[in-house]
Amino acid sequence: MSTQFIYLNNELVPTTHPIFASTHRAWRYGDSLFESMRMVNGVLKFAELHADRLRRGMKILKMEGYTQVDAAFLQDKVQDLARRNKLGPHVRARLTAYRDGQGLYAPETNQMGWVLEVANSDTPNYELNAKGLLVEVFSEVTKPTGVLSAIKSGNALVYVLAGIYKSQQRLDEVFILNQAGFLCEANSSNVFVVYDKKIYTPSLQEGCIAGVMRQVVIGLAKKHGFEVLEAQLNPAILAQADEVFLTNASKGIQWVLGYDNKRYFNSVSKFLSEELAKL
Repeated sequence: MSTQFIYLNNELVPTTHPIFASTHRAWRYGDSLFESMRMVNGVLKFAELHADRLRRGMKILKMEGYTQVDAAFLQDKVQDLARRNKLGPHVRARLTAYRDGQGLYAPETNQMGWVLEVANSDTPNYELNAKGLLVEVFSEVTKPTGVLSAIKSGNALVYVLAGIYKSQQRLDEVFILNQAGFLCEANSSNVFVVYDKKIYTPSLQEGCIAGVMRQVVIGLAKKHGFEVLEAQLNPAILAQADEVFLTNASKGIQWVLGYDNKRYFNSVSKFLSEELAKL
């Protein structure tokens, strides 16, 4: 098998090459954030939205140099790395941005560093899952709300513990609650609930990640005449809902078959998934 590469600050290095010392801030303090992206037919999807979210996150974390991360930068780097790794036209990519340099809680510098990784995608396009997901609520640890909650940061312990619970319970996904006990998101996705002919999703004030696919799907739904409400959602709505579906940039839209003893339809999620594929 040929050598595979990653980008480390504009330098190509083999994936086996050590890149961080034990004193690195991303390792010591989780002083980083990341973005998961999808390239379809050689084109990075929603590159402008991904770049905008990365810049907003780095600005909140007071990292310097984030202005270089625009849509053209992401498109060029992902395409080039996929080509060098001899991957196909359908690729999953992850860019991690971190605060470079040394220091304790007070860093010596705020300069940004970055790592880009790519891998072949399992599917050539956004496709609705054939088999619906089985989901339960994870309530052992809740997610705090605030300015940092919308960022995909390197501090992911809530999601790690939720992932362990998901595996132990043999579930496809889990719902995460915020500190007030309201619906926040799923372990790796944003949540949408179809109830009484309206589409509901937790607002950003409820602590959910400001997902790119969340933004795209809200726009698609409104374009096709659906009423979309960003709101505070009590988990009790899951027992009354007609449909529940999840969204993220890697898989697009995934429909939920069951929560507890409740079973759902998937007509809205199927329609929106077909419209998403047309993009």
